[in-house]
Amino acid sequence: MKTNIQKLTCTALMAAVICILSPFAIPIPISETPISLGTFAVYLAACLLGWKLGTVSVLIYLLLGCVGVPVFAGSLSGVGRLVGPTGGYLIGYLAVALITGWLVDHFETKLPMYFVGLILGTAVCYCFGTLWMAISLHLSLKAAISAGVLPYLPLDAIKIIIAGFFTFPVRKQLKRLLPDLIQNSNQKRNKIEAAAK
Repeated sequence: MKTNIQKLTCTALMAAVICILSPFAIPIPISETPISLGTFAVYLAACLLGWKLGTVSVLIYLLLGCVGVPVFAGSLSGVGRLVGPTGGYLIGYLAVALITGWLVDHFETKLPMYFVGLILGTAVCYCFGTLWMAISLHLSLKAAISAGVLPYLPLDAIKIIIAGFFTFPVRKQLKRLLPDLIQNSNQKRNKIEAAAK
């Protein structure tokens, strides 16, 4: 029971962090997608909570935005944001949480794997968002990449570096304080084997 409460609390807290940071956005004239802190917040959720709870945090954020809470970039909300030209990037947040969280869960003592997970997750998010934008706005793939990817690469690189170096030691502390909340694959396997004996 205690573990479930911890999981619910931490998941809700990370969902709140995503909701708080995501509305901070800077519009740029060459793209439909503003520069947002949303991706950074998702990076934190994925690295600190792993793929399961991190993904749930992102899902809560998306659901809140869909029902009208102004948590999307620019304090916007509504289902229209998900089905609009920039909706693919929002859906791509789930891919970031899944991919990054999975790699961190399996290689949590190896800092380089945090960056590998963050880069791969971001790349898949870009793929979702770029294809969605190209289809929605009838753009060529090259034009969609120019509008939805290239302007964001430098800042996303900075976010990835900060997120990796920040979450690596913080996750260690969380694991020490809340050992049942954060378990890597080896710990889970050991618990299953011990229960089976």
